[in-house]
Amino acid sequence: MSQRDTLVHLFAGGCGGTVGAILTCPLEVVKTRLQSSSVTLYISEVHLNTVNGASVNRVARVSPGPLHCLKVILQKEGPRSLFRGLGPNLVGVAPSRAIYFAAYSSCKERLNHVFAADSTQVHMISAGAAGFTAITATNPIWLIKTRLQLDARNRGERRMSAFECIRKVYKTDGLKGFYRGMSASYAGISETVIHFVIYESIKRKLLEQKIADEDESVKEPSDFVGLMLAAATSKTCATSIAYPHEVVRTRLREEGTKYRAFFQTLSLVVKEEGYGALYRGLTTHLVRQIPNTAIMMSTYEVVVYLLNG
Repeated sequence: MSQRDTLVHLFAGGCGGTVGAILTCPLEVVKTRLQSSSVTLYISEVHLNTVNGASVNRVARVSPGPLHCLKVILQKEGPRSLFRGLGPNLVGVAPSRAIYFAAYSSCKERLNHVFAADSTQVHMISAGAAGFTAITATNPIWLIKTRLQLDARNRGERRMSAFECIRKVYKTDGLKGFYRGMSASYAGISETVIHFVIYESIKRKLLEQKIADEDESVKEPSDFVGLMLAAATSKTCATSIAYPHEVVRTRLREEGTKYRAFFQTLSLVVKEEGYGALYRGLTTHLVRQIPNTAIMMSTYEVVVYLLNG
């Protein structure tokens, strides 16, 4: 792959990630709140009658739905809170996606000379290597984004800035604090691998169909719609299978919590909250991820096509 090709994939990946992040930020905030162990939004007062007829109140933890969470955020914190963490998200998503797509394309081209071209092995190894590279390079940015999204403040209260968050993390945990949750992110590489294997398979089928019908070099708008659907389908399958790592990662990135390591957090969540807790926020995550991935992948493909002429 030439230097120009690498730059094309870097730029296209950055564009795709940025557009998707801006359009789906409110859903990202709701999803992160649902994944966390914080019960600020999820406390309800249950009225009970004692044997002698007296009424007592008991505070109970309930599992909220996405709409309830969205409603509480809007009522207590205001619409601006739905864009908490967007700054770090934009700072992180462009280089993260750029690094990912450049590494994926570069690795795939090299592996095509080792294995059968565009085979499942090529896509799996390329996706895994690209995921590892992007996660290692950008984990501190995602930790700051998560902390800001979990920073629930009432209307009128001063909100923590990204720089304040950085100072707080460094003061509390030092440099290693910026890499909390990275083990869960590495576990999430499995989601990326599944996603790209399915996506590339569907993309190849669409390309074969196009070759049979017409010239493959000429792209129509319907071709990119097909790629959006392919991306949405593949991401839905991958996320549904590998979602628990998202919950574990959010817990590990919480401030001053009892969660210390991937498997320790996984077992603790199951022990204290049940297996269902590993899928908290899945609906919101899918509602966000499906359009986000479709937008990101189609934007990436469009930019690559336009820059390559």
